[in-house]
Amino acid sequence: MRHTFIIARRVLAQLKGDRRFLVLSLLAPLVIIYFLKLLFDTFPPIVNVKSFTIPICAFIVHFLSFILCAILLVQERTRGTLERMMIGGFSKTSIIGGYTLGYFGLATVQAITVLAESIWLFNLSYDTRTVVLMFMVIWLLAIVSVMLGIFISTFAKQEAHVLPFIPLIILPSVFLTGLIIKPDGLPVWAQIIGKCLPLHYAVNIINEIIKPEYRIADTIVDFGILTGYIFGLLFLASLTLKETE
Repeated sequence: MRHTFIIARRVLAQLKGDRRFLVLSLLAPLVIIYFLKLLFDTFPPIVNVKSFTIPICAFIVHFLSFILCAILLVQERTRGTLERMMIGGFSKTSIIGGYTLGYFGLATVQAITVLAESIWLFNLSYDTRTVVLMFMVIWLLAIVSVMLGIFISTFAKQEAHVLPFIPLIILPSVFLTGLIIKPDGLPVWAQIIGKCLPLHYAVNIINEIIKPEYRIADTIVDFGILTGYIFGLLFLASLTLKETE
């Protein structure tokens, strides 16, 4: 556990020193959401754009957290940092746990700023409980995205190797998880793929939360599955993590 905290402190110091990465992580989602507002303003009044706002904002956090974290971890490998940690006696689990804990704060800030901007720009009116639950969903999804980025980075030797994973993971998340259309009308095989993606459960929860008759019991399973992705990806990443070849 001590090694995990050592690595987490190192990650925090690295984030503080890498201002470009920090600014990109925090400002990029806000800029994209602003462009989303400009796009939605062109839609006719009959389109209920507010029902799409929070799910799409959650997707933006999911996408950027995944890509940025995966690229940063690949950089750590190419610099030999991971190799030195392993030689120094750090276990794979402590390394991955340390990076996850280090990005914990960044994911929290991303979730807060994205949700706050979305509510303000789109003039959304939700009660306190609904806003807190939305934050929890976006925050959990951000943590899952960090874990997914760590897992994917174990298969890449350089930053360019991360790019092929973008269409393999992100595009199905857009079309098969209920983000744009309900998956009920999709072929069975497409529905199965969609249910394998964490965004599916985040979208389900958000769509339930905004209903007036919402009960926490309605989404307890989806919350559990979304949380389970964190531990599942942590386990898989610990199995596939290896030193630089």
